[in-house]
Amino acid sequence: MSSNVMSDPPTEPVLMVETREELVYLLGQACEIEHGLMCEYLYAQFSLKRGLDEGLTEAQLARVQAWEKALISVIKQEMLHLALATNILTAIGAAPHFERPNFPILSRWYPEGVQIALVPFGERALRHFIYLERPEGMALDDAAGFAAAQHAQPLTAGGTGLVAEPQEWRTVGHLYRGIEAGLANLCARYGEDAVFIGPTRAQAVTDIFEWPELIAVTDLASAGRAIETIVEQGEGARGDWIKSHFGTFVGILEDLLAEQAADPAFTPARPVKPAFVRLPPDVEAGTLIEDPTTAQVADLATGLYEVTLQVLSRYYIHHGENAAEFNALARTAKHLMNWVMRELGPVLTALPVGSSHPARTAGPTFDIARPAIFMLPHQDAAWKIIKERIDALQQACAALGQQAGLGALAALAGELESMSQDIGTHGSSTGG
Repeated sequence: MSSNVMSDPPTEPVLMVETREELVYLLGQACEIEHGLMCEYLYAQFSLKRGLDEGLTEAQLARVQAWEKALISVIKQEMLHLALATNILTAIGAAPHFERPNFPILSRWYPEGVQIALVPFGERALRHFIYLERPEGMALDDAAGFAAAQHAQPLTAGGTGLVAEPQEWRTVGHLYRGIEAGLANLCARYGEDAVFIGPTRAQAVTDIFEWPELIAVTDLASAGRAIETIVEQGEGARGDWIKSHFGTFVGILEDLLAEQAADPAFTPARPVKPAFVRLPPDVEAGTLIEDPTTAQVADLATGLYEVTLQVLSRYYIHHGENAAEFNALARTAKHLMNWVMRELGPVLTALPVGSSHPARTAGPTFDIARPAIFMLPHQDAAWKIIKERIDALQQACAALGQQAGLGALAALAGELESMSQDIGTHGSSTGG
């Protein structure tokens, strides 16, 4: 693989965690990074070509399908990492953290050089993924086009310690090691019982997600195991990254470059461009969808993403529901992701943006209308809102499925109807 390794590894500053507030802040950033990476990888997966009619040979299609399978495995682990980070947040008494900035997320928000953007599958995307998942101490440049934006600097020198503030972490592993050290520091100072104050019953553990590594976090040892899982799966154990996300992307890039050397015309991805139905308030500029049918499908994708976050948020709040209701929430979240979003994404990426962008297709933007729109704190109302949203999406899906070329959406409407019935059956027993 051609390398973009720099000569000298950077010095990684020690992250300072003196208060619970600082720990919650860093864990919130960890959740946002896991969430952002998951969306990046989903976008790349949705951009892949799907058949011989898109200019692939049978051998190339088989290769693309193998890459998609590897991407799906990584995406599922990113969801696991978000779940584990959320369990740590819950364990120290904080709320689940599913909010994040809209894409593209520039270094004005995170430390300089850490940027998250939606890029179709290809060499640039893979080099960007490799950079973001690089092991601690490994010096790499980001992919072309990811030059650091102006980084926000504190307006005053020195902090008072009452409010958490940004810190300079360089890699995802660096961030988690800082969180781990911060947990140990606070436990040494105040005792584990004073740090891990969240209710044990609120820990999210279920066989439904099929993650044996999804453990309850109740003390320093279990928090350490959760962090070790996240770091090892992402960047690899120290000195051994072959089976990690980093190693997976290195392997895919080597395969892609070999395929393109054999056939320079080989293009595995559709000409996808992140395209908005409407520009979010925190996004300065972006491509707007002009094709009315594409806009409807993109709106459906955004709505499904939003309700998935609502269901996950309710599951991780973990307050008041009985065991059957917890399982219904976990099952609904899993089915929304695996049965509906995974199928809808490739439908959208085959549709045109509009006349101003000829030959370009629309990529999902995973935009969030406003922060914490998915936080539903009141039990009875939460279940009613979730069912209401799934019903509205089911109706939109069914209507779109009647249009030429969108027949696949009719089957997705059936899946949503089944989920609505499941939520309706269980939600009726909630007591408010």
